[in-house]
Amino acid sequence: MLKTVQKELTSSQIDRLAEFGRRVNNLGANFAVCDSEGNVIQLWECGRFESCRKELKENTIYAIEKQKHCAEKVDGASVCSIDKMDKMIAGVLEKDMVFLIDLPQELAEEITPDESRFHSSGELIGMVYKALGELLDVFVGNFCFESKSSSQMELVSTELAQVYEQLVLLHNLSTNMSVTHIDNKFLQMACDSLTDIVNVEGIALLLEKTENGSMRLNLAAGSGLIDFDDYLAAVLHNRLIEARDDGKEALLDSEVDTPFKYDWPDSIKSIIAVPLTTKKICEAGDTEASYKSGRVIGMLVAVNRIDKPDFDSTDVKLFNSVAGSCAVFIENGRLFRDLQELFLGSLRALTNGIDAKDKYTRGHSERVAFISKWIADKLVEEGELEEEEIPKIYLAGLLHDIGKTGINEAVLCKEGALSKYEWDCIKAHPSIGAGILNEIKQMREIIPGVLYHHERIDGRGYPNGLRGEQIPLIAKIIGMADSFDAMTSKRSYRDAMTVEQTLEEIRKGLGTQFDEKVGNVFLNSDVERLWEIMQEGMSSVYENGALSGFGTLAVGALVR
Repeated sequence: MLKTVQKELTSSQIDRLAEFGRRVNNLGANFAVCDSEGNVIQLWECGRFESCRKELKENTIYAIEKQKHCAEKVDGASVCSIDKMDKMIAGVLEKDMVFLIDLPQELAEEITPDESRFHSSGELIGMVYKALGELLDVFVGNFCFESKSSSQMELVSTELAQVYEQLVLLHNLSTNMSVTHIDNKFLQMACDSLTDIVNVEGIALLLEKTENGSMRLNLAAGSGLIDFDDYLAAVLHNRLIEARDDGKEALLDSEVDTPFKYDWPDSIKSIIAVPLTTKKICEAGDTEASYKSGRVIGMLVAVNRIDKPDFDSTDVKLFNSVAGSCAVFIENGRLFRDLQELFLGSLRALTNGIDAKDKYTRGHSERVAFISKWIADKLVEEGELEEEEIPKIYLAGLLHDIGKTGINEAVLCKEGALSKYEWDCIKAHPSIGAGILNEIKQMREIIPGVLYHHERIDGRGYPNGLRGEQIPLIAKIIGMADSFDAMTSKRSYRDAMTVEQTLEEIRKGLGTQFDEKVGNVFLNSDVERLWEIMQEGMSSVYENGALSGFGTLAVGALVR
C-alpha cells in the first residue's frame, strides 16, 4: 500500500508533506499520513514521544466516517478535531488520505501558563489545539488545491499529448498519401498508426469488392484480435448505413450505460464503425462536394476499448478523420490508375501504329517489351539488377522504336536494298525517339534504353559508336530483346530463323554485338517457354498472368 500511495504522490507533494511534518515537530507534536485503512504511509516524530500506530489507525477510520457527514468541505477536504483525550487533529482528503497531528498526552503539564494572559492550563491547551487545527486546515486546503491543480495540469498535458499524436497521425497519412503507393500498404499503415493512439483489442478496414456479380466486404488492413465473417460484415455494414442515414457520424454500441442496441458476438464488449465514402458528384454550379453524402465504399471498425469503458466523441472524430484520409487515398488512387491506363493505352496505340506500317513488324514493340522484362527478371534473380529497374526496362522496350514516327513510311516499308541515305534515315530513329521522350519529364529515365539499343559491344553500332561498358545496361537488354525478335520474325528480305538458329547467332555475337553477361543470362533461361508464350500471342501473361496490369504499374513507377 505504501508503494501504491507514493506512486500517486508527486515528488513535490512528498516534499511539502515532509516540510509540514518538520513544522509540526518543531511545535512538539508528531505528524502522520495514513491511507483509508489506517495504514501509516509516513510518520514524522518530534522525538519527545512515540505515536501509537493502533491509535493512528482508529482515529483515521473515525475521521473518515466523520468527514462523510461533514456539511462543510473546502476543496474536497475537511479538518476535524478528534476527542481531545485522544489528543489528535485530523485532515481528510477525498483521495482517501488522512493527515493526523498527534499531541503528547502530557502537553498540559509541560506548558506553564502566563497568568496575565490565560486563566488556566486548560485554556492554553485549547489555544494550542485551535492553532494547530487552523495550521492543519490551511495546509490541507493548500495541499488539496495543489493536488487538483497538478491533476488538472496532468490531464491537460495528457490531452495535449493525445491531440499531438492525432495530429502526427493525420500528418503522416497526408504526407504518405502518394497515389503511386500500393493501397494495402497505406491502409495498413493507417491501421497500425491508429492502434498506437487508440488502445483497442482489434481494428479492421473493410472495402467493397465485386466478385461474380455480387458485392462483398473484404479485409484490406487490420491488426489485433478482430474477426468478421461475410455475414457479420454485411450486418455491420447495413447497421452503419442505417446510423449514417439517421445523421450519426458513426455506429457506436456497448453495454456500459445501457444494454446493447444490437446483438453482437460474445467477444464484442464495445464497437465503433465509421464509413469510407467516395466524394459526391456535384451538380453544375455546386462547389460543395461532400464525402458525407457520397457512396459508402467500406468501413473502419474497432472493437473493445481497453483503457476506458467505451469509445467516445473524441474517438469518433479521430476515426472519421482517418477514414476520410483513406477514402481520399483510395479514390485518388483509382483516378490515377485510370490515367495510367489511359496513358499506357496511348503509348501502345502509338507503338502499334508504328508496327502496323510494316506487316513484318506487327506486335514487335510489345514483344520486345516482354522479352526485355524476361531478361531483366533473370538478371534480378542473378543479383545483377535492382527490381525497381524492371518497369523502366519494360517501357523502354515498348517505346524503343518510337523514333520511327519521324521516318518516311516509304523508307520504312521499302522491300529492296536501302541506299546509304535511306540507311542513314533508319539509323536516326534512336536519336529521334530520344528527342521525343526528352519532352516528357517522367520518361527521361528510359531514354538511354531507346537511344542506345542499337549500340554494339565492339563499338560498331549506332548512333554514337559506344563500346563495352559505355553502353548502359538497359540498352544492352533492349538490344538483345530487339535482336531476338527480329531474327525470329519474317522480313521482306529473308525468312524467319528458328529459335535454335537465333540462339546460335547470339552465342557467336557474345563479346562483339552482345554483352556477354546479358547474353549468357538470356541463353541460360527457359527460352523454349519464352517462345511458346510469344507464339500464343502472349495472351496467357497479359490477360491473367504475370503481365496483367504490369504496364500500368510500370507507368506509375516512372512518376514516383
